[in-house]
Amino acid sequence: MKDRNKNSASADDISLQERIIHILYKSIPGRLLLKILTRPFLSKAAGCFLDAKISTVLIPGFVKRNHIDMDDYVSCEYDSFNAFFTRKIKPDRREIIKDWDALIAPCDSRLTVYDIEENSTFMIKDRSYTMEELVRSKKLAKHYAGGQLLLFRLTVSDYHRYCYPDDGVKTKNYRIPGVLHTVNPIAAGEHPIYKENTREFSLLHTEHFGNVLMMEVGALLVGRIVNRDQEASVKRGEEAGMFEYGGSTVILCLEPGVASLNADIRKRSAEGIETVVEMGEQIGRRIS
Repeated sequence: MKDRNKNSASADDISLQERIIHILYKSIPGRLLLKILTRPFLSKAAGCFLDAKISTVLIPGFVKRNHIDMDDYVSCEYDSFNAFFTRKIKPDRREIIKDWDALIAPCDSRLTVYDIEENSTFMIKDRSYTMEELVRSKKLAKHYAGGQLLLFRLTVSDYHRYCYPDDGVKTKNYRIPGVLHTVNPIAAGEHPIYKENTREFSLLHTEHFGNVLMMEVGALLVGRIVNRDQEASVKRGEEAGMFEYGGSTVILCLEPGVASLNADIRKRSAEGIETVVEMGEQIGRRIS
């Protein structure tokens, strides 16, 4: 597993972020401001600024605050902050496991695993959600009952491109519009983040892990989830898309009896602890 201290924000940075989120979600003035901040038009305006050349002034401070090792990334000049934020990693910095029985992580993230049971709720960041609320489909919720939900939470210091977990054929992208909230755990205690946030999902008819539902969730001040394909044949490790600025989330839903997650990941998840993973690394095994 990834070194938990690598590319992590300092305690002071995290403390400041937590204080800001606390004010926004726990105070009356903060909640009034939040009504404006969570409107899609503001997210679009922020996206326009982050696409502009002037936004490059933000890059040096961002790299320093978040302790990002730029040696991991393809060297180039960025014409905007978003171009930097969606920078490409060097191919040799992420190994895609070739073992077809290995279930891989689709992105750099903090992973939590949940069991999906029919007509039951599960906890995502101190809040209960049903599968039906997440996908807005009773049929899909029923199909994945008895399976597993894998939640990959990206932080701002993570690599913000994600890949397909297996070879197969994907459906078109289904978009669920919504209000954009931060995916910070404090905010999740106040708002049903993964129900309200804008999100997209597709179904991957994979060769080794059945029908996988893959969902991308936007966050506060994220204007775009950029998925590369609509209906297409896809390959394991092939880039599926990327998030522009902000902490964001990828979710994989697995059918019952498809895969067994690594014991340490299951144990930490049961204890409410996230596991730091890198794109392409093994997180479980196919059940034969």
